[in-house]
Amino acid sequence: MGLRHRFGGYNINWRKLIITACVITTAGAMLQSFSEVGETDNVFPEANPSHEREHTVNLSKEKPSYKKAVAQPFKTASTSGHGIRSSRPEKPIWSLPPDQALLYAKKEIENAPILAGCPDLHAPLFRNVSVFKRSYELMERILKVYIYRDGARPIFHTPHLRGIYASEGWFMKLMEENKQFVVKDPSRAHLFYIPYSARQLELALYVPGSHNLRPLSLFLKDYVNGIAAKYPFWNRTRGSDHFLVACHDWGPYTTTEHVELYKNPIKALCNADVSEGIFIPGKDVSLPETTIRIPKKPLRYLGGKPVSKRSILAFFAGNMHGRVRPILRKYWDGKDEDMRIYGPLPNKISRKMSYIEHMKTSKFCICPMGYEVNSPRIVEAIYYECVPVIIADNFVPPFNDVLDWSVFSVIVAEKDIPNLKAILLAIPLRKYISMHTNVKRLQKHFLWHYKPENVECNIFNNEQTGTWKGGEFRRTIEVVTIVGEGGGCIPVFVKLRSQNDIPSSGRVIWDDFLELVETARIQRQIIFW
Repeated sequence: MGLRHRFGGYNINWRKLIITACVITTAGAMLQSFSEVGETDNVFPEANPSHEREHTVNLSKEKPSYKKAVAQPFKTASTSGHGIRSSRPEKPIWSLPPDQALLYAKKEIENAPILAGCPDLHAPLFRNVSVFKRSYELMERILKVYIYRDGARPIFHTPHLRGIYASEGWFMKLMEENKQFVVKDPSRAHLFYIPYSARQLELALYVPGSHNLRPLSLFLKDYVNGIAAKYPFWNRTRGSDHFLVACHDWGPYTTTEHVELYKNPIKALCNADVSEGIFIPGKDVSLPETTIRIPKKPLRYLGGKPVSKRSILAFFAGNMHGRVRPILRKYWDGKDEDMRIYGPLPNKISRKMSYIEHMKTSKFCICPMGYEVNSPRIVEAIYYECVPVIIADNFVPPFNDVLDWSVFSVIVAEKDIPNLKAILLAIPLRKYISMHTNVKRLQKHFLWHYKPENVECNIFNNEQTGTWKGGEFRRTIEVVTIVGEGGGCIPVFVKLRSQNDIPSSGRVIWDDFLELVETARIQRQIIFW
């Protein structure tokens, strides 16, 4: 099975899981890094022979005991530390060759301890938060990437940092500046990065109006043949330990002229369309398409309004290209006051309320595909704390192997566009508030940072407080968890620190109270006290 294994119902490619964590986190892009673990947890010391006796790993071929790690963030781990079984020391970890290090990581992820709680990782957002956190920790400690220096600018080594294809450029910029993961010695590398920009490739070689992408894919084919002839690394695995990152719509098509490039490397693509056979679920990574308007201020305009101030049910404005948008406009443009569906946002409307303000004021933001399945509106919705509604058959949402999109988005089949309003209205208020809260908690995982920010992960988060301002009322919600046998958290009691639990003046809206409870909650079951 190589580096593949079935885990928790999913077929996991271990290299792919590590590169997913890399794409999410390495460049400081979309997930703030965890703080360093304590000295007793430091299983990956610096390359220092003095650690040899103290930090070692058993590399015997015995099959490890297997226990499924379920994403239950409020149970204590059954193993100490990070789940490393005590065994007779055989070889220091710092000296492991890349292949053995990956096998060690595979074993560790298989035996990931059940996460006992982490306030900076909201467990419901993840398919398996324990597996993700363990793979992330291992990535931070062992992952090494070699970047090919070959390739002339601007197609190679020149990040494009502005516009809707900026994700590939920001990854390139931050990866090439990175000193933790990047190595100059390719023999130490677990992965090999092909540092090309699909956007720069288009600008350099595409003939406008020709509708001919073959020159782009032939250029990339020649590049891969060049590095395969010059170095041994591609031929060693036929490219399966290489990866590329492309956010341009044409990114997948630039690989089609080279059979091995088409099939084997891990492709991090914004255009994650499973119907064309280029993006392979379980191997490739769906990358978020992020619009960066001002490169020096990539996080400008972040944030949105609370539920009570989101007066618009659903919003979309944009050009009418592709197969979905004309249908959306046909059924909903000007048909219903609750459904603000437009082509390009009319001037008379934008003068009163901008595009961004519309998203900040809407409960749901419609994210239909354009020419291709991907859309920058998904990340825009997350930035403006609006629940995204994805309409694109055959599209794999960003980081779908890691994130559970059902808890913070709505995915609507293209055939159901005529029933769009009914689908949205059928979502209960409490569920919507939970989804809105999850979007806010998810947001930090989609932000581009110049440097990762450290956060702490505690065992239990037993008390949270939130300040509630409404007119002359000011309330604080107290959340108390009851810890059951084995350390699991059971029902949460919520108490208003006020004599008037629900103000009758109407200045404090019930929706705001529910939203605050959802924000402060620690477990799904809440009892009002």
